[in-house]
Amino acid sequence: MAKESTIKNMAITLTVICLVSSAILGGVYSITKDPIEMAQVAKTNSAISKVVPKFDNDPSAELFNIEVGGKSYKVYPAKMSGNIVGYAVESYTSAGFGGRINLMVGFNIDSTIVNTAVLSHNETPGLGDKMVEGKSDFSVQFKGKNPEDFKISVKKDGGDVDAITASTISSRAFCDAVNSAYKVFLECTKQNKKE
Repeated sequence: MAKESTIKNMAITLTVICLVSSAILGGVYSITKDPIEMAQVAKTNSAISKVVPKFDNDPSAELFNIEVGGKSYKVYPAKMSGNIVGYAVESYTSAGFGGRINLMVGFNIDSTIVNTAVLSHNETPGLGDKMVEGKSDFSVQFKGKNPEDFKISVKKDGGDVDAITASTISSRAFCDAVNSAYKVFLECTKQNKKE
């Protein structure tokens, strides 16, 4: 004979289901938390090694934050034999066509850009995502340039950067993030001279 459904029975059943589901979800989170964090650290370290000169320290371990224009940026100093040879600046902008774009921009101590690496973006595949190294030559034009001499804005806006065809918004956003990184770099060198 089947039990009759009552509010009490339904409430107990739903409570048990919620508790079991919560326990499973919590277990999956605790199992995957460390591997996800380790993968993110590996991605960041890979980007750092691509954008700064040769170094012998652990830039991630010496990470510090700098605030410029009311925004906080992560800075990774690259050192060789204890001397700073460059900085990797984790920069970002929300001006992309698809929203936020995160970049790693590396600078030599003479202010030249070593390289850039896209950490994350939501730009249109086949158009805006051409900012990623290897998908086009867009990011190559920043290598070895000093923002003092090379105006980091698209040619449409009076700058020196060739925009990605049909992706001017993405190109402008990339330039915005690089310019922010340069401002952070200048602040780093200013603080370094004070010390």
